[in-house]
Amino acid sequence: MAEVDIEKENAEIAKAYKNLLKVSYQTLSTTDKKLIRQAFEVAVDAHKTQRRKSGEAYIFHPIAVARIVASEIGLDATCIAAALLHDVVEDNPDYTLTDIERMFGETIARIVDGLTKISSLNKDKDVSTQAENFRKMLLTLNDDVRVIIIKIADRLHNMQTMDSMRPDKQEKIASETLYIYAPLAHRIGLYNIKTELEDLGLKYTEPDVYNDILGKIQESKEEQDNYIKEFSKVIVDSLDNEGLNYDIKGRPKSIYSIRRKMVKQGVDFDEVYDKFAVRIIYKSDLNNEKFLSWKIYSIVTDHFTPNPTRLRDWISSPKSTGYEALHITVMGPKGRWVEVQIRSERMNEIAEKGYAAHYKYKQGNAEDALDTWIDKLQEALESNETNAVDFVEQFKLNLYAKEIYVFTPNGDLKSLPKGATPLDFAFSVHTQVGMKTRGAKVNGKLVPLSHELNSGDQVEILTSENIKPNTNWLDYATTARARSKIKSSLKDEKKEVAEDGKEILRRKLKQLKISLDEKSINEMVNYFKLKTSLDLFYRVGIGTIDNKMLKEYAASRSNMFMTYIKSKIRKPSVAPDLDKEEITAKYDMLVFGKEEEKLDYKLSTCCNPIPGDPVFGFLTINEGIKVHKKNCPNALSMRSNYAYRIMQAKWIDSSHQEFAAQITLSGIDNLGLVNNITKEISSNMHVNMKSINFDTDGGIFSGKINVVVTNNTMLKKLMDNLKKINGIDKVTRV
Repeated sequence: MAEVDIEKENAEIAKAYKNLLKVSYQTLSTTDKKLIRQAFEVAVDAHKTQRRKSGEAYIFHPIAVARIVASEIGLDATCIAAALLHDVVEDNPDYTLTDIERMFGETIARIVDGLTKISSLNKDKDVSTQAENFRKMLLTLNDDVRVIIIKIADRLHNMQTMDSMRPDKQEKIASETLYIYAPLAHRIGLYNIKTELEDLGLKYTEPDVYNDILGKIQESKEEQDNYIKEFSKVIVDSLDNEGLNYDIKGRPKSIYSIRRKMVKQGVDFDEVYDKFAVRIIYKSDLNNEKFLSWKIYSIVTDHFTPNPTRLRDWISSPKSTGYEALHITVMGPKGRWVEVQIRSERMNEIAEKGYAAHYKYKQGNAEDALDTWIDKLQEALESNETNAVDFVEQFKLNLYAKEIYVFTPNGDLKSLPKGATPLDFAFSVHTQVGMKTRGAKVNGKLVPLSHELNSGDQVEILTSENIKPNTNWLDYATTARARSKIKSSLKDEKKEVAEDGKEILRRKLKQLKISLDEKSINEMVNYFKLKTSLDLFYRVGIGTIDNKMLKEYAASRSNMFMTYIKSKIRKPSVAPDLDKEEITAKYDMLVFGKEEEKLDYKLSTCCNPIPGDPVFGFLTINEGIKVHKKNCPNALSMRSNYAYRIMQAKWIDSSHQEFAAQITLSGIDNLGLVNNITKEISSNMHVNMKSINFDTDGGIFSGKINVVVTNNTMLKKLMDNLKKINGIDKVTRV
């Protein structure tokens, strides 16, 4: 690099550092600035020889992470310094954790240590799944939640600067982001960051979808701005007459949330009605906040009719993330539904900055909801789950869970995730209450333990010393805390039986001249289609795996391995003189990996891919390669937890094979509609129908058609043509 470039780069680094101090949400003292300066100098020295994939100096990354921490999350000087230092120990052997502690103190050293541990997880060769990495990362919540918050900032900047990476790397990192980092940001109250992570995640997992929606949003921006002006004009005079100091802003919904609505409701972009929200932010002192929010609600609903089922009062009962606001949906001009969010400036700051603003307004006298949340999760995090994927899935459910508010018999308010049961409530009160639950009363009436609670319910738990958890309880409990406690109790009981089972198995195998060792245990776990060795020993202990079954296993043992390999990956024989074009024409199959190999595979039933769909292969334990669509509902989980089992795949030719697909239709029933549909499918498109089923109710019809097509282009054309038939409202592929 030329000298002039280095000078220019150094000037840019200095400018980025100065900007970091300017944008800090917290007021920085002279001591704070000195600490940040020292951290900056150490980071510059530690990363002086490093460059990112894009070619820029590596130091720009920690500065950018520190900027996100300082301005977007609003944390203090300690966190800004830790963000600047987050890669120092990992990337430069000249700096140890002891050095960091000596220079910056125990708190910053602990945060940097936590961040270093998380970074090194990905390089851990002994860990079999990424889910185990996520689990270990989540355990750092117990050490210091600031570790996770800075890690989220680190992930955000990596997502913002991922263009120079390989597409497969982009897809893996984006999948992880949607799977775990966006839900974490949501749960910690970092809503702006959560939204950006989701949008960037979609950009790299489904780029065509992302770019299509982005283009449509940009096209409709002028119309949206005009609509917000028209909406505001109606209520401005009334708000002004009340002497309110306020600001009205329009906020477009995120690309990811629009996409989610399109998929969930089975509609096109134009049919998503609430693509933006109107936000009214008002000035108020703390004592009048609630009064003014309902006054504004009253003014808005005087002019626009509200949807009574869409009122969300998070002022009387704030979310456990600290979020407060009043959300209403009203019928706006031109007959369009509009979501209106009413927040004070304080509420808005908490929504934008999460816990940084929460601390600012708390003034040290209220219980911190973040600490309460971490206390709740601590036991779930520490539970010794054997299956890390189940653990992370359960944890993830709790991250995104909507909340309900129920009362104890004494009238105390408790928040639980939506869908919670009396059993979840019992464990949230105390572990021992949960363990001894024999029944529950909701609003004074006895209910089953599986009863779903609603906001406003008063719950009383009935206990007995003779009760202990049973396996049915896992069907009733939904929260991580309750499930982990129940599993732990059941596991203790199971372990006792399994210990006896192991000795029984050792004796029985000895008679069959087989040693009980790691190899034979793994073989039996696979043979009997079990998950763990504990399951194996337990089943032997209770007698569900008997002598006859063990003899069958012994007989199959000699050729089991070769049969497994042959059945899972077998290349079809190809004449050596055929070139690639001839092979493509001759064999109508998928190809896998960079070498475009032809391997045996099965099409997954969860997403039913057909030729032309963007797909990937997933190497299963018992069924060989299963092919999934890239937007399969299970794709995020598979890419995040089992990246090492993912295989690149693509269709090379689809002219000879036929595939089944199901289409659903709905609309207004009219004479000859079914005839028009079947005519379009059979006569005009020449597509073969396997079955057709239609129902009508009050003039509305719904139908399912199973068709046979050669590729997704033909299916898309068929669906587009069906949409044009008079009376049809929606056409979707199942």
